[in-house]
This record gives sequence, structure tokens and C-alpha cells, in this order.
Amino acid sequence: MRVARSLLLPLLAPLALAAQRTTLITPARVFDGNVVQEGWVVLVQGDTIVAAGPAASVHAPADASRIDLPGTTLLPGLIDAHSHVFLHPYNETPWDDQVLHEPLALRVARATNHVRNTLMAGFTTIRDLGTEGAGEADVGLKQAIEQGIIPGPRMLVVTRAIVATGSYGPKGFDPRWAVPQGAEEADGVDGLIHAVRSQISKGADWIKIYGDYRWGPNGETRPTFSQEEVNLVVQTARASGRPVAVHAYSDTAIRRAVIAGVETVEHADEASAATLQLMRERGVALCPTLAAGDAVAQYRGWKKGVDPEPETIKHRRAAFALALASGVTICNGSDVGVFTHGDNARELELLVDYGMTPVAALRAATSVDAKVLHLERRIGSVKPGLFADLIAVTGDPTKDIHAVRQVALVMKGGVIYKRP
Repeated sequence: MRVARSLLLPLLAPLALAAQRTTLITPARVFDGNVVQEGWVVLVQGDTIVAAGPAASVHAPADASRIDLPGTTLLPGLIDAHSHVFLHPYNETPWDDQVLHEPLALRVARATNHVRNTLMAGFTTIRDLGTEGAGEADVGLKQAIEQGIIPGPRMLVVTRAIVATGSYGPKGFDPRWAVPQGAEEADGVDGLIHAVRSQISKGADWIKIYGDYRWGPNGETRPTFSQEEVNLVVQTARASGRPVAVHAYSDTAIRRAVIAGVETVEHADEASAATLQLMRERGVALCPTLAAGDAVAQYRGWKKGVDPEPETIKHRRAAFALALASGVTICNGSDVGVFTHGDNARELELLVDYGMTPVAALRAATSVDAKVLHLERRIGSVKPGLFADLIAVTGDPTKDIHAVRQVALVMKGGVIYKRP
């Protein structure tokens, strides 16, 4: 049986290039995770950046391989701090049907494609914030990537996420039936301590809780966990060295989470100026997930670029403007899975469309995300001693953010997965 070479290249590239232990990369410019450096080159040895600077200052061994990339910008591998690799777009299959009807093996097989597409799009690290009914399959997927069984980005995982009993979904079934949920239900002292410790024992790098959800009398968003319960989750996770992320839209839920000591807030559409200021003071980062709301609005019939923006999008613009003005740390986290994996750049484009500069958006997806995820000593910048997680894009994304879609080179840990 003959297999198209184009299909094999992403899998064969790591094997074919593993022997090339020293590589000199010469782009037109380097975005180092903070600023643009014109005329820089980068020297990689093994899985590590060993030198980065003006061409005259970097001396490559005579036997080093060379990659010349005229017209490109080299930058750190991009980071998406909010993904769901076991989901696929809701306009293909509704969330309830994915959780209840799709076999786990099918979801894992699909996720294998998702992580490959993510890597090939230039995203070399992701934080996956919940398997949405797929149990602890994210732990195994992460191991498969680390062992070189499948190509994919570095992964931080949370396993099932934690929700208050009765708040999450799927819902709407005969109350006689115990319907599988898209996350782990837990309440109170014993229940929450057990859930956090159990998830850690099964491989969770972070703990994620849902601080609110659409479970009000009329389906409106209401807080779920009490202040004491959120405090307990954070204390239990922190004792093991795990940070906590919170899904929260309402100002009350956000404030409870910030007071408790969570490290990131996801979404935060209803955050007040006072709560955003508290987030800034306490070093809590915001993942606004603009791309998810943009996608859902289009699934509901909005013809982007043709129709006026719906109220949900106008509200998100206003909420983001308030957050940007507050000075709170803003992550790049897209909620991909709601929309197509490999289209992660959509969030960067929207960050700029909603008011960020291209440079600030690129920082959010590199050095800022790396620091928020406690990985700044390993990834997120182009400097000696860090992992050689590098991508090159055609053009200059610090001037036109859309250039991040023109990925010419993908390197993770010194291994080349994509090149011209």
C-alpha cells in the first residue's frame, strides 16, 4: 500500500532530523518573547537554545546544519493556555452528544489529530482545561506525546475539572437516571479534598473548578461554590504544588476565586473594575477566550463581516476593553475545541481586533503565558538555556498579527516537525 508522502512527513520528520544535533537558524528577524531583534540568528544544540543574537556574535560549529529563512520572523513556540483537545466544533456535533454518544476511543483518535494540527499551526505548548466527559484520557495523551508516539505540543492537563453537584451538564433527563457528567461533581470539605487529591493522583498538573455556571432558575449564570469551598480547593491543590484555574463569568464568582488565591480566571465577562483591580493587585491572570464567543455567535447565525455585531459580541468587546484598561495580566487562551483545532491563531487575531497591539498579543502567547503557567525557565522566550521550541512565520507578526498563520517552521525541543 502506498501512502502519500505529505501525510507521513509530520510523523517522519522527528526521526529523520534527530541526528542533526546542532542547527543554526537565520531568519530576517527574531521576536524574542518581548521585542523584535533585527538581524539575529539562533543556534540550537540538542533540545536547547545555546545562543541567540546578532549574526556576527554567534559562532556555529563547522558541521552545524543551517536553516535560512529569508523574509520570516522567528519567535518562541506559541502557547494556548485554554484548550479542550477532546472536543470538536459544536456546529459539527453538539456538546451533549460529544459527552454522551461518542465512544472514548473515538474521542482519543480525534484528539490525536487535534494535537498534531495544533503543533503544526505553531502552538508548541497548551494547557488543556478539562476532558469534558473523557475522564483522565488527557494524561495518556500527554504521555503519548512525551514518549514520541504521536506528534503534539507540550501539555499541561487538569483531567476532569470539578463542578458543584447539579450545576453542570448534560441536563434535562428523567431524574431517575444518573447521567454521566462532563466534569467531576464534588461538594463540601470531604468531597472537594478527595476530588482534588484524586485528580492529582491521576496526573493533573493544574486543578480547574467551575466557580459559576448556567444553573439559575431561568438558566442564568450563578455562583456554584461558596467562598469556603473555593478556599479549600486552592489550599488543597497548593499544598501539592498545583495551581488552580477557575471558570467564572459572574463578578461574585470571580471575586471569590481571587480572594481564595486562584492563579487564572477563564472568561470573566462580568468582571467589575474593582474586581479586575483586585486581580491585578494579587497577580491573577485573565484568559478572556474571545475566540470561543466569536465562534458560538456565528454558530447561532451571525454572519461576521456582513451582519451587525450581536449584543454578546458587543458586550465582550466592552468587557475586554475594561480588562485591558485595568492593567490585569492577559493570557492567550482560546477555548479551542469550541472551534477547530489548528485554528488557535484566531484568539491572537481577536486580541488585536479588540484592542491589544500585535506585540502585546504575541507576548501574551509566549513570555506572558509561560510565566503564568510557571514555565518561564523552560519556554516562552528566545534565549540560551531554554528549550528550542521555535517557530518561523512568513512576514512580521509584530506589525500584522495575521502573519502568525503563515507558519514556515515548527521546532519543539530541537526536533523539526515542519520546515520550508
